[in-house]
Amino acid sequence: MVQLEIFLQTLIAGILLGGLYALIGIGMTLILGVMKIINLTHGQLMMVAMYIAFWMFELFGIDPYLSLFIAPPLLFVLGIGLQRYLINPVLKVESILPHNQVILTVGIGLVLQNLATIFFTSNYRSTPVDYATTAWYLSDIWKDAPIDVSLSMPWTVSFLLSVLITALLWYFLAKTDTGKSIRATAQDKDAALLMGVNVARMQVVTFGLGAALVACAGCLFLPIYYLFPALGSQFTLIAFVITILGGMGSTPGAIIGGLILGIFESMTATYVGMGWAPVGRFVIFVACLVFLPGGVASLLKTKKLTK
Repeated sequence: MVQLEIFLQTLIAGILLGGLYALIGIGMTLILGVMKIINLTHGQLMMVAMYIAFWMFELFGIDPYLSLFIAPPLLFVLGIGLQRYLINPVLKVESILPHNQVILTVGIGLVLQNLATIFFTSNYRSTPVDYATTAWYLSDIWKDAPIDVSLSMPWTVSFLLSVLITALLWYFLAKTDTGKSIRATAQDKDAALLMGVNVARMQVVTFGLGAALVACAGCLFLPIYYLFPALGSQFTLIAFVITILGGMGSTPGAIIGGLILGIFESMTATYVGMGWAPVGRFVIFVACLVFLPGGVASLLKTKKLTK
């Protein structure tokens, strides 16, 4: 019974973590699908949003969750500026390095990380919210429950908000004209141009949207994670793994990939050791490249074809 309780607790923790990972991965996947580049400054944009939310809390007492109305719009504007004035000009330049725009995103990430170190130092920071240690227990609802598992309040709230944001994104992409234009650009840029879609504008909007999504993830992570300038590199790698695991450019794949990675990391930390969680992340990454190079998206496509 104890082993079952530990397993269920680990599974729940993995699902909660995976929901937040999925939100990070969706942002990178959107940018990859529309612009055909891997944004390796993704995690640094998340770090910038976390610092915005941190200082809103530190200076004005604004809860990190309320910063969802502040940081993502600011990162949307920052993303648009980066795409229009830095990335887009590089995309237009013919070079012997076909992926020089990817190298540019690495450079932007390094600049953001070092600027954060200069202005905010490399000290670890956190937001000591009142509900940080609050948890719900199954025994509080069902006194005769055969097992007792707990749900951390900040983890649960962050997960539910990530689900809500993902649902709003789905509605935007599926029901609005701009969202449909973004999807058309991702599927076939030339055909979208012929249908009258302003592809250049969609690329700018998509990069801003990807930055806003990862900013949302940053605000949701802040109550439960320490903040420091080098944090962005870690989450860039996580987003990259999710993108490969889910399938290049597949939004549903990114959601499934985020959940898989979160559960896998949680299980690794519980049954192998906390220090092995990052190792488990790259084990599943290599396994995906070897045995499922198309990611989860390839399985979804195969299932549709068989039907």
